[in-house]
Order: sequence, then C-alpha cells, then structure tokens
Amino acid sequence: MNTTPLTHWNEAFSQTRDGGFSLSGDRALNSISTLEHLKERLDLLHAKTCLIRPFFEEKGYPLVDARELLPSFESDLYEYTHLPGFSLVAFGRPLDYFREIFQFDILHCPDVPDSDSPQCLLEQPIHNTNLETCVSRLPRHLHAAFRQELEKTNIAALSSYPDLLPFILHMDRGHVLALNANGDFHVAGVYASFPSDLDAELKRYGLRIGKFKSGDNVRYERHRLFVYQFLMELYGFPIASERRTSAALFARRLFKMGEDFLVRVLGQSDRTVTSLYSHPKAKNWPFVEKLALVAVSPRQSKQLRRLDEQGYFLRANGQTAALVRVRYRQHKYNPYNIREDRAMSVMDQCLIHPLTAQKSPPVNVVKDTSLMTLKLNDIVRGEFMGRIKYKRHEIVENTETIEKRLKFLSAWLNKHQRRILGYSDEFYTNVVKVLDSFLLNPEYSDAFHEHKGLFQEVLGQYSYIRQARKIKELEDLADREYKGKRISYLQMLQAMTEIMNELKFDLVSYFDHLVEHALQTCNQVLGNRYLKRHYLEPPADRLTDYGREVRKVYGHLVKVCDEVRAISRSRQEPARHTPHGTEDEGKLGNMGFRKAAEGGQGEESVKF
Repeated sequence: MNTTPLTHWNEAFSQTRDGGFSLSGDRALNSISTLEHLKERLDLLHAKTCLIRPFFEEKGYPLVDARELLPSFESDLYEYTHLPGFSLVAFGRPLDYFREIFQFDILHCPDVPDSDSPQCLLEQPIHNTNLETCVSRLPRHLHAAFRQELEKTNIAALSSYPDLLPFILHMDRGHVLALNANGDFHVAGVYASFPSDLDAELKRYGLRIGKFKSGDNVRYERHRLFVYQFLMELYGFPIASERRTSAALFARRLFKMGEDFLVRVLGQSDRTVTSLYSHPKAKNWPFVEKLALVAVSPRQSKQLRRLDEQGYFLRANGQTAALVRVRYRQHKYNPYNIREDRAMSVMDQCLIHPLTAQKSPPVNVVKDTSLMTLKLNDIVRGEFMGRIKYKRHEIVENTETIEKRLKFLSAWLNKHQRRILGYSDEFYTNVVKVLDSFLLNPEYSDAFHEHKGLFQEVLGQYSYIRQARKIKELEDLADREYKGKRISYLQMLQAMTEIMNELKFDLVSYFDHLVEHALQTCNQVLGNRYLKRHYLEPPADRLTDYGREVRKVYGHLVKVCDEVRAISRSRQEPARHTPHGTEDEGKLGNMGFRKAAEGGQGEESVKF
C-alpha cells in the first residue's frame, strides 16, 4: 500500500494496477465494451476531474458531511454554481436515434460509417459536424478555447472524453455514451434532456401504495409530500433540483423498460456523484451508488486513523477529506412498518485510495453511532459549530443560544429518527441520557418557557420517538426476535402482552398512529396460521403443558388488545366529527413527526 500523500490533483489514480489512469490520450478507453468496465473508468475520471481537482484548486471547498450520505437525504442549503455539475446516460447498446425516448444532439463515430448515410464515409465532414454540434451548445466565451483544444481531436472517441469533459461541464444538459457498431463505447450525444413526467409518476406511485385515492383532493394534499419524498429517496435523492429529479425518473423509466444502462448525475448543490444502473441482481429498482469527498472529523475512529496512515486521506488548503463510496439498498413501502418512510438504507461503504484506486476494507464512515452521539452532546451543550436549514426557510448557524439548540435538536431528531428507532439499545440509551440531561434540566426552565412553542415541538418529537421505539419492539417480537435472539411462541406472546398492558395504562399520552400500528402488529400475530393450527384449534386435552400455556397467554393478549382498542375508540370519537375526520391522520408517514407536521414543519436540511 502506497502511503505517500497526494500533493496535486493530477497525481490522482496514477498508481493503479493497470499502470495509472491518464486524463487524456488513453487509447485503452476506446476498447471498453461493457457497462461494468465503463463505470469503473468513469468513477476514476469523474472523481479526479469533478471532485479531487476542485478540492485542490478551491480554497474552502465545501466538503460533504458524512451524514449527507445517510438516508433520509436532506434538501441542500446552497448551490455552488462555480463547482462542476453534469448528467450522463450510458447505454449498453447502439443508439437508434429516431426510436430513443429522449431528445439529444447526436455525435457520429467517424471510425464506423452508418450504412444508411453514404456521407458518413467521409471522416472530415463527420468530424466537423461533431465539432459544430458541441460548439453550438457551449457558452460563447468558450467557443475559441474549444476549437483550439479539440479541433484536431475525434471528440466522439471515448479516449477524447477526458479532454471533452471540462467543456461538457459548462453545458446545461446531459451527455450520452453508447456502443458503436464495433461494440465499443463512444461519446454518442450531447445536450440531452431526460424526460421525467413527474406528475404522472408521483400520482401512479401514490395510488399504488394506497396513499392517494382518485378524486380525493384532501388525501392527496395530506400525503403528497410523503409520497414525493419516498419516491425520490428510492433513487437516492431528496426532493431536489430538476437535474437530479429528471435523472431519477429517467432511470426509473429505463429500468421498467429492461434497458442495460447507467445514469449518473453530479449536482452543484450536493457535490456528490450519484449513479443509478441496471444489474442482473437488481429486481425492483436500479442499483444506487454515491461517490463524494467527505470531510474527516478530528474525532475519527482508530480504524480511520489506520487508513490515514495508509494514504487514504487527501489534504489541501487546510482541509482533510476522504473519497467515500456508498452503496444503498431500497425498501418496498410497508404501511405496517413503524419506519414506514424508510425507502433506502446503507448497504456498504468504503474509502477509495487517491493514488491506487484500491478499496479500503469495510469501514463505518456514514453510520458511526459514537460520533453521532458526540455531536448530539455538542448540540445540547451549545458547542456544535455548523448550520442547518430549519423548516425549509430559516438558516440557523451554531448553537450558542437555547433557541438555536432547540432548532438544531428538532432537525437532528427529524434526521435520525429511523436510526434511533432501529439501532442498538446501547445507542438508544446514550441518546436518551443526552436528551434528558438537556430537556429535563431545571436550569433551563426559564429559557424553555420563553421559547415554549419550540420547546413543545422538540418534546413532541422526542415523545414520538420514545413511543415508537416501544412499538418497534412489538414489530421485532412479531418476527420472534428479541434483542437479537430467536424466541419461542410463548415468549413472544408473553412479551407482547406485557407491552400492550403498559400501553393500556399510558394510552392517554400515545399518538393515535402508534396505537393503531400496535394493534395492527398484534392482529398479525393473533391471525398467525401456525398458532391457530397447533394451539387453538386442537381440543384442550390434546395439548401439552406448553401448548395450554400458549393458548392461555394468547387469550390474555386478545383481551388486552380489545381493551386498548376500546379505549382508543372512545378517545377518537369526538374527533370523528371534524370536517376531514382523523381516520387517516396516523398514516401521514413519519415525515416531520405527527406534531411537527401539524405545526407546518416540512423537510429540514441538517449537516451533522
């Protein structure tokens, strides 16, 4: 392993196994014939040109925070218009220009004449046409530089793509790669517009998962943002700019058509190269992968320190960064999951060596729970330095006042709700300890009273998480899992009965949505065919002692569920006479939490 630090961006990937990666004149690029091989080369090229180069050249380059790569993805605080941005589609087949489903300016490959066009046998006219096509789509001030640098270059050849890319970054739209007649990739088009049809896709998906009903405007208004966010997150984005939205929905359409493709986009706001691509193992959605330069915390783990010693980190202009690749796993929408808004989770992550392009061993950069707890501790102490976008319109910097700490806490809880619900008991205990030390501290009572609305908002979010964590236990028990161990049916029923008994006495403080979810989970267990066939249907005299105990506890669970249901109905009865009713109130999804959503809180963007 080479431990020599990178001193200039042009040295990046100069010591790869195949003899080093060159930015120009690499004839080996012309013989790439598979999307997998193409993606590997584009990873290096785009990382070098679009991430590492500006990191070395721009003072104060806005590095990506590791949490920005963690679902759910946040809307971005700023757009850095001076940084690179692009969108790309690559097809594992030759193009059929008239039959393609999107618009672009085609570039011809002079080495391969078109059988339908005799003039394509003339290399120079084709070359001139390609040049004029690109020039016409560039800003005027770049025309002279483009002609000077590429006038004698076959810009359709993939070996010329590294020289063409700096100019492509100044085009408003995407570019296209495809196979030529020889079966090798070439630059096939520029100025591509990816179709999105957002309205139709959003409504179809909302109807399919049961969030929308045809003609029901109230239901549509209530659930639209949830469906929009869930759909975008399946493809690795928040509700974002047109460039990323069109890339996501174009990839969705290509995947449905069974295309062999790669869609890639780099946003000027997220500074992250996101790839969506087909794969034989991809069954429901394209694979999603992100590549970004991530800021390295001074509180890095021992494992990260070892990787630093091996040369995995980049340093320039007083900043330390690592090139991080994250792959994701998508999840089908499940209304019976307490984390129903979870569309995506991290599958694996690694660091890429800036000289050798070697992948590090599996490393936890994005999901470091110890660092997450430390940052939460900094927030409540007023020591956290950073900024958030609160309620989609207010930017809050640092945490020196109680008001700012509460706003940071609100955004932090919203961002990390899924992880607090799903991570270990140790992590949850640490989070509760930190939050209680702040929210229950009598020293802050006057300040909390001064910001009563904000304080109640945070308490509502915190209360929701604590209750949902308890309901999450019911979900785990329904799968006969408890604290990571497999349990018997009797143990499952006993534990569920105990939780529902506790819920019965605390019902007045529980969110209606969570009570409904708890009852649904219990109903699934009570309707279990195995339980009925082996412990309920046989005569009592044919059951073993264990079987009779299972039947007895089953009856207790039925009774306590009926009691909880009756109490819940009596609480909701007055609300059923409101104009829109409350039967769907609990199905808003977890976006913004129940109380926060009622108070108008939308998406928050937070860099933790």
